[in-house]
Formats: sequence, structure tokens, C-alpha cells
Amino acid sequence: MRYAINFTPPASDPLTIAASQWLGRNAFSGEATELPPIRGLDLHEIAFNTAVPRRYGFHGTLKPPFRLVEGVAEPLLLRNLMHFAGQHERFRLPKLEVARLGNRFALMPSEVSEPLHHLAGAVVQHFDAFRAPLTDAELERADPGHLSASQFANLHRWGHPHVMDEFRFHMTLTGAVAPHLIGRLEEVLRRYFEPYLERELEMANLALFVETEPGAPFLVHSLHPLGSVASRRIA
Repeated sequence: MRYAINFTPPASDPLTIAASQWLGRNAFSGEATELPPIRGLDLHEIAFNTAVPRRYGFHGTLKPPFRLVEGVAEPLLLRNLMHFAGQHERFRLPKLEVARLGNRFALMPSEVSEPLHHLAGAVVQHFDAFRAPLTDAELERADPGHLSASQFANLHRWGHPHVMDEFRFHMTLTGAVAPHLIGRLEEVLRRYFEPYLERELEMANLALFVETEPGAPFLVHSLHPLGSVASRRIA
């Protein structure tokens, strides 16, 4: 079993609903979703290009997937996550936009957010004590020969190359896209998500995702509100 600490809006948020329909699966319920007809792409093209992120569900990673270290059980992780979330105040994310990450597409903040980077680093550092060391097979899958020196150091220290200074918050929308399709897919994504990106999202919770067995789809296990009870009441 693996866990990940992510951000995702609540299940009822319009962006969550739209993204779940785009990906073809709701990470809260685990159920398949039906995509509304979209001009410019057929359903088979969408299904093929969303296969990888569909398994992980709509989210922005803060602490990448990890196995629990020996001697630590899920209830202890949950108690610590609840306490940790209560010590960090909620904040607004910069407006999200459809962006390219190499040959993939994701929703990303339109500008740098220091509170977001601070929170992500704190999550990675605090919960490293709960992470089992990477196996040789996991290290090999990370393809260390293609990592920068900083990414290689992160892999061995924190279990993943794209954390700390290498962190870039993104909410993945596609897997790798063929070159001939990139322009058309970008146009479709911008048109589809634009109505849901007009408002700023609030980073109001930490979401614990769980993969019950290797290769299983990730599900939202629980949401943990940021901020003390008193501050949430004031907000």
C-alpha cells in the first residue's frame, strides 16, 4: 500500500467535477465518469491521452507516493496529518492556467506562490519520517541517469527528484502527447477548462490519497482542513 499527500478541491467543487469528467474517473468515489462531447477531439483520443493521470486522480502533489516505514501504521499517519494541517494556515492559490510540461499538459499557477512552496517543503520534510526507504527497483524506475545533480540528491534524500527546490506545483491533465496532437489538444484544454479557472482556488486542505495495491488507482482517503478550528471559524 502506498500513500500520497496532495491537494485537491472538495468533491463538490466545479473544477473537481470538470477535471474528473475530463480524466474519466472520480478520485473521491473511484467511479468512472462520462465526458461531455468536446469539439476538436474524439472520445478515444481523450481516453488514450488521459490514461496515466486517470489512475492518480485529479490532484496536485505535495508529497509523492510512499510506502509506510516498518513499525508505522495508518492511524499514526492520520493523527500526524491532522495535527500538521492544523498548524498551517490556508491561503489562496494564484489563478491556475493550462500549461505545458514538456509533452504533457497540466493546470499550473500563473505566478510563483511562496506560501505554496513553503507548505510543500514542510510536508515533504515532516512526513519523511513516515516514508520507507526506496527499494533498488524503485530507484531504478526513477531513471537516475537522466536526473540533474539536484534531482539526484532529492531522490536519495527525500525519495523523489521533484521536491524542494525542484518542486513545481501542477495538476496533471494528460500523459505524454504525440507531437502532431499537441496544438489541437492545448486548444481543447483551454476551451474546456477556461470557465472553471476564472476564480482563485483556496488551499484549504491536505488530501491523503491511497493506492491499496501496486497498480491500483489512487483514491482520496480523507481531507484534512488547514488552520486551527478557531481560524477556520473566523474565515
